[in-house]
Amino acid sequence: MAEGWARHFHRDSIDAFSAGTVAQGLNPNAVAVMAEEGVDISDHRSKRVADLEMAFDYVITVCGHAQVNCPLLPGKATVIHYGFDDPPELAKGAASEHEALEHYRRVCAEVRDWVKQLPQTLGRPG
Repeated sequence: MAEGWARHFHRDSIDAFSAGTVAQGLNPNAVAVMAEEGVDISDHRSKRVADLEMAFDYVITVCGHAQVNCPLLPGKATVIHYGFDDPPELAKGAASEHEALEHYRRVCAEVRDWVKQLPQTLGRPG
């Protein structure tokens, strides 16, 4: 979701790449809630950080697991952590698909609001 929002809001100023410590596949619930917001991430693919062989200016972790387990990347990236709840983990306890999607919608909105102001966080013009 963060990559989708970054590309949506800041395509001219931020080259966003998303990856995790483990490739888990593209989550259909994430795709669905982003589509509800008018952002198509259906062509994104699940990647591992180790698969990204490039230098970054910034590495932003958005979950505690990644903050602790993110491998070192080439270059001198500034690492920023901003934690969000994990929608798939929250959805595990949902009583219905509707309830599960509500977790995704809440986190999607939180990520959207944070990514929207990301250039200011990075000290860049937005």
